Order: sequence, then C-alpha cells, then structure tokens
Amino acid sequence: MTGTEAGYRRAVQTRSPLAALLASVLVTFTGAQALAVVPAGHDRPAAPAARAAESDVTSVVAISLDGLNPTALTRLGRARTPYLHDLMDAGASTLNARTEHELTITLPNHTGMVTGRRIQASTGGHGVTWNDDRRRPATVQAAAGGPVESVFTSVHGSGGSTALFASKTKFSLWKRSWPASIDLTRIRLDNTVLTRAVVRDIRREDRELRFVHLSLPDNVGHERGFMSRAYLRAVEQVDGLVGQIVDSVESDPTRAGSTAIIVTSDHGGRGASHSDARSIENYRIAFMVAGPGVDAGADLYDLNDDYKDPGNRRTTYDQRRQPVRNGDVANLALDLLGLPAVPGSEHNFLQDLDVSATE
Repeated sequence: MTGTEAGYRRAVQTRSPLAALLASVLVTFTGAQALAVVPAGHDRPAAPAARAAESDVTSVVAISLDGLNPTALTRLGRARTPYLHDLMDAGASTLNARTEHELTITLPNHTGMVTGRRIQASTGGHGVTWNDDRRRPATVQAAAGGPVESVFTSVHGSGGSTALFASKTKFSLWKRSWPASIDLTRIRLDNTVLTRAVVRDIRREDRELRFVHLSLPDNVGHERGFMSRAYLRAVEQVDGLVGQIVDSVESDPTRAGSTAIIVTSDHGGRGASHSDARSIENYRIAFMVAGPGVDAGADLYDLNDDYKDPGNRRTTYDQRRQPVRNGDVANLALDLLGLPAVPGSEHNFLQDLDVSATE
C-alpha cells in the first residue's frame, strides 16, 4: 500500500514480511548497545537506527482498553462494537491473547507493554508490581534495580516523536522514568476529553508513536461489575472512542496509508475484580493490529508458527512457544516502524510477532 491509498478496510499485503527484519534486530543486540549502562532513573535513547526502506508504516497508534474482557466483544457483536470488529476485519487479531503471567492489574501490565519485559525484577522484568500513584520507587529503573529502556526511548532515539495519552494519574510514572523521550504527555480522567486530545494531536502533529490508554471499561467494571449490563454499555462507549481515533487517521489519505493501529488490554475481568491472575476471565485479552502490510482478517496464531494458541491455559514464560501477550506491543510497534527491538526486552524479540503471511 502506498502513502496515498486510504483504508484499513481493504486487504494489504505489499509489505515485506516482518520476519525479514529480525536479522537486523539480532545484529543490533550483539553490539555494544546491549551492554551500555544507564543510571537508574535516567533514560538513554537507543542508538539511532534507520527505518527499513521497505516499511510503509511511519506512525503507530497503540491503544490499550483498560479492563476489556474479550468475551464482551463476542457478546456485543459487530452491531454494538462496530469499530473494534472493523479493526479485526481489516487486520490480524486474536481474542485469546494473554496478560503478563505474574499479575493481572493495570500499571504492571502497561509497563510490560512499553518495555517488552515481564514483571518480576528478579527474573529480568521491569519491577513495577504496584498499581497506584506512589512516588517510591520513583521510576521504573528504580523498581528494576537497573537500566530499563522503552518503546519511547527507542523511537525518540531514532529521531522520532512520541506522545502518551492516559486516563489514570499513575501513568505519570512513565514520564518520570523516560522524561526526555516522551515529547507530549496528556493525562485526563475523562475518556471523552482524552480522546479529543488524541484526535487533535493526530490531525495537527506528525508523530511516530502515540500510546493511548482508555480506562472506561475498567472504571465501570469496578463500580458495577465486569460483564454487567453497565460494563457492556461502557465497552460500547469505548468502541465509539476508538472509532473517533480511527476516523481521525482514515480521514487523511496520507495518514491512513502510513499508520498502524494496535489495540490490546492490560487484563479482563468478571464480577467485582480482576486481581486473581489464575482466572481466565482476567488473563485472557484481545490483541489487534491493522495498517499497511497487515493481512486483512487474519488470525495472529495462524500467521505465527513460533507462537502457540494457549487454549484455556494461563501459560508461564517457560514454554518454548509463547502465546501472544500484551507485552508484545513495544517490539511490534518498533518492528512496524522498521526499528530494532527495545534493548533488554524479551517479548516479541526472539519470536518476532508477524502480522503478514510469509511470501
């Protein structure tokens, strides 16, 4: 697809397979960059890296729908969640992805999305185990006990622009952790107001990466119960907010032909909570990606032999073939942009989550 072709709603298969980019990622990680030390609490942009010439993607919008139980999409159907179903039709997706193994709560899983790391610091994770506005540890680096880079530092280090839009104040942790690499931060509790800010930014600014967090399903789930009628109405509402973001991209032919959209969640939920990491209602999530070079209507597991559909299993990190996880977001976004993986990451590094069939 060229930069003048509009539409996520048509099949696009012209981009070279993402698997071909893995070789450059591996070369990068055998060099000195992987060994550099960053003082805790400070971010160092990754060494500048040219985008792959064959990539049509110049911008990624990653959207996390906090507390989205994928069963809600099945129950509501296309009629009541048209935009999310359109994204699944236009791109590659699964409704059987997984959260991080350790915890099914918001801040730890979102930090995994942007670092490509598991949670537990003792096993190489990012170390963010809390889920509130505490100021100690002050940074992700302090929580991990060492340097932690992110998708923001990788994009910014390549000369790109980044933005964070969040609807919970706890996300200020990221701005403290990577202050030089997040060019714009907007935290608004009202999801509608936040979405308007995202739409304005898409229309006015050229950015390589936007990370958007919408909390509406989680907010209502805690107040009225996950999978309750009120919760399902909230999922309908957040579908409309996603639609506003998608429409702001599709209304500009150039942006439509060069922007990829990733949608996932930090956890599911049923009843009063989502904190039991052993419950499938909590650890099963959706994962969608649409844009240039992404196979329309494809199942992510069908496209990726090195990933395994986990069925109903929770799965640990020890399995040779991992399920698609929300922690794949960071390196998938970088792969789409033709950039190397986040230094120190593990999710979607060796496996290389492809979004198009191998030619």
